[in-house]
Amino acid sequence: MEIFVFVSEQWLLISLLAALIGVFFLTEQGKSGKSLSTSELVRLINSDEAVVVDVRSAAEFEAGHIHGAISIPHQKLASRIAELEKHRDKIIVVADKIGQHSGAAGKKLSSEEFNVRRLGGGISEWQGSSLPLVKGK
Repeated sequence: MEIFVFVSEQWLLISLLAALIGVFFLTEQGKSGKSLSTSELVRLINSDEAVVVDVRSAAEFEAGHIHGAISIPHQKLASRIAELEKHRDKIIVVADKIGQHSGAAGKKLSSEEFNVRRLGGGISEWQGSSLPLVKGK
């Protein structure tokens, strides 16, 4: 009950806190790269403007990945970032299973000044759009 009294008396402070939290999340999300839809990714791949970096585990990658994707598990991204130097002129699209690691990977790549985007919904969204996956390495 006391919480309701507090909220009714301090509505301005609580509104300000909520707004600041929202701004924080938007700012942090922007640092990890804009989210792309599957159709936008297909267009970028077909026009050779993007490279997909799959940050899932090697086993998940081998079970099925986007054609032409580079496998760099998220735990190894910091030590293998040099592998992406030859793609610096392209958009780096980070893909994972459902989006749980792409934000952190995108943030790391952005801090290294790569042009980064994230596949919205990850590989699950790709499969949900009935787009093909390649098996093996």
